[in-house]
Amino acid sequence: MSLKLFHCHEARSMRSLWLIHELNLELDLITLSFGGSTRSEQYLACHPLGRVPCLVDGDLTLFESGAITEYLCETYDNGELWRAPGHSERAQWLQWLHYAETMTVHAASLTQQAIAIFEPQLRSVTVQKLETRRLQKAIEVIETHLSGRDYLLESGFSAVDVGIGYSLHVGRLFTDISIYPNVCAYYQRLSKREAFLKSLPEEGAKDRIYTQENYWYPQ
Repeated sequence: MSLKLFHCHEARSMRSLWLIHELNLELDLITLSFGGSTRSEQYLACHPLGRVPCLVDGDLTLFESGAITEYLCETYDNGELWRAPGHSERAQWLQWLHYAETMTVHAASLTQQAIAIFEPQLRSVTVQKLETRRLQKAIEVIETHLSGRDYLLESGFSAVDVGIGYSLHVGRLFTDISIYPNVCAYYQRLSKREAFLKSLPEEGAKDRIYTQENYWYPQ
């Protein structure tokens, strides 16, 4: 039986989709419209908040992208993408797994301001300035950590690079990551991976959240 993933283009579910492609797992992908079909009674029975991702594996239904990452790695990884309990990099793996959400929450707030709030007069200049700076500070931590290394862990690419990579994929829409040379090179490496490319919306796809090249707030 293949996995079933409920997904919206470039939402947090992209983390799960990218990881599933890295694991070369069979998948039944159900793409929903953001804020539309995620509110249906049928979908709310799977995810009570009407958000994505939501993963179904047999009798198991699981939401929260970090939890899905751990579950997929524990269940299906051959040791390349996971760092199991007892591994010398286990603590670092867990740290970066959860740091991915620390980064993304700022991009999510900026998404709300730039896209979800349709009327410009209702948007908050203060929130946009504050969240842009918070996002930049979070990226600066990655910039420092990547000095002298290609990936977050010394041993190489792992599932936590998928999580942080997604955070940068969305974060770059709200701030210029080219000013961070280590981060920029890191994102370029990740964005060339076959699994990453498979997780992107197809050209001309409908129901995309992000339709502009960027949403940078003037500094």
